[in-house]
Amino acid sequence: WSLRFTLGSGQTITSGWNATYTPTTGQITATNVSYNATIPAGGSVSLGFQANHTGTTTEPSTFTLNGTACTVA
Repeated sequence: WSLRFTLGSGQTITSGWNATYTPTTGQITATNVSYNATIPAGGSVSLGFQANHTGTTTEPSTFTLNGTACTVA
């Protein structure tokens, strides 16, 4: 799986869990790690990251999972 989102200006990911994050600033792609390579139907994956900022602290507002737009709840 692949989750895409964009960080606010000046935000940089410093560490994360349950995904690989590339690049660490701007438009981010989070991809699976070996132990969560598949999300079963009706399933979920929890992931997260820590970041530094020198600019805004806004949250990402749009996400796509495998190229399909997600609804932010």
